[in-house]
Amino acid sequence: MNTKITFLLLFILLTGLFTVSEGQVKIGIIGLDTSHSTAFTKFLNGENKKEEFKDFRIVAAYPYGSKTIKSSFDRIPGYTKQVEELGVEIVPSIAELLERVDCVMLETNDGNLHLEQANEVFKSGKIMFIDKPIGASLAQTIAIFELAKKYNVPIFSSSALRFVQQNLDLREGKLGRVLGADCYSPSTPEPSHPDFGWYGIHGVETLFTVMGTGCVSVNRMSSDSTDVVTGKWTDGRIGTFRGLQQGKPNYGGTAFTSTGIFPVGTYSGYEFLLSEILKFFRTRVAPVSEKETVEIFTFMEASNESKRKGGKIISMDEIYRKGVKDAQKLIRRLK
Repeated sequence: MNTKITFLLLFILLTGLFTVSEGQVKIGIIGLDTSHSTAFTKFLNGENKKEEFKDFRIVAAYPYGSKTIKSSFDRIPGYTKQVEELGVEIVPSIAELLERVDCVMLETNDGNLHLEQANEVFKSGKIMFIDKPIGASLAQTIAIFELAKKYNVPIFSSSALRFVQQNLDLREGKLGRVLGADCYSPSTPEPSHPDFGWYGIHGVETLFTVMGTGCVSVNRMSSDSTDVVTGKWTDGRIGTFRGLQQGKPNYGGTAFTSTGIFPVGTYSGYEFLLSEILKFFRTRVAPVSEKETVEIFTFMEASNESKRKGGKIISMDEIYRKGVKDAQKLIRRLK
């Protein structure tokens, strides 16, 4: 056979194999104690699969998962059954999950488990999305990002509220320059997590989506039903977060821009977040920066310090520096 023809056929064969390999992205889930796990599986393994999701499939899941938060671990048997019915293999360890997948969604509801679980994934080199909260504290969050850099593993974390179209339009300046914003969300407390780290993070992330980074100081006023946190940005802008503990739970807010006053986007499902996760798995480019995620957790920890000190204005830099020191201690304790 002509050498050129042989080379051409070999090139076509190898290109075809590469395309198939590139198209078959196998995803593993850690943690079946959250509705996010079942929602993502239905999108990617269900019958009416969207064209943009066709090259992705969830093939394996490790169910655990919080062992101490009742509202989480009670869900595991039911959610395990649901994903099994969608063709997902249930595995007994993270190590076995990593043998079967290309990418990981760390969905464990309890942020306190994320550092240890993420560290195991980092050692495998697998790209990973970590659902909110990325960690249960600022120190855990910083430690996770430090380990991601050590092992050169791209990661990102986000609430679904970030990718609501109205919030992206505000972020991108399509409705004018954002001069300030007031955002709110349910803020049900969980004793194992610092305030806002369990659920209020949705509203805090919405605030930072709209305002961007650059918060320098924080203070907080609290009552039995509501927390209001005020942040001041480097350019003098003011943003607030209201954590709702009573009344009708909802998400939203108001953005004040150079062209008018606009509503902040409310919850609209998990599909927009999933699209960003899958794009991240393909490109390895995180849609949310480490800087912004760490600043969100610094804001929440600064608000807690303000509460402890009776509403005193707290420097974000002071809280961040303490978080870095505590993160190094956590890293040294890991095996």
